[in-house]
Amino acid sequence: MNSERFRVVRAVTASALVAVFGIPQTLVAQVTDHLVTPSDLQKAAVGASQERQKNLDSLRTFFASDGAKKAMQSAHMDPQQVNKAVASLSDDELAQLARRANKAQADFAGGSISDRDLIIILVAIAALILIIVAVR
Repeated sequence: MNSERFRVVRAVTASALVAVFGIPQTLVAQVTDHLVTPSDLQKAAVGASQERQKNLDSLRTFFASDGAKKAMQSAHMDPQQVNKAVASLSDDELAQLARRANKAQADFAGGSISDRDLIIILVAIAALILIIVAVR
């Protein structure tokens, strides 16, 4: 009786091993659910490009304000150099600085911060941009 069970177990094990190793791995890998289509890649690239352009525009608008120009001049920073440095930032750095600039503008417009505070924030962001570019 034990030998018969052993034969059955051995036959089932052998069948399972044949099934696992007998099927070519290329057939298993041909499942297309996990593949990214070229149109999905193009949409992602266009989305990233649009997001980067929006962040660039946001920072350039922030630096183009009269208060920003005065603050950079008082800190002896060249606004042209800051604008050129903004374009060379990575996407993550650009997004982070754009968020800070937008928050500072919103706080200033809402009366949460004064002109002096806005100037300090502006000079800090411009200096951070120049430092990031200089380190590269």
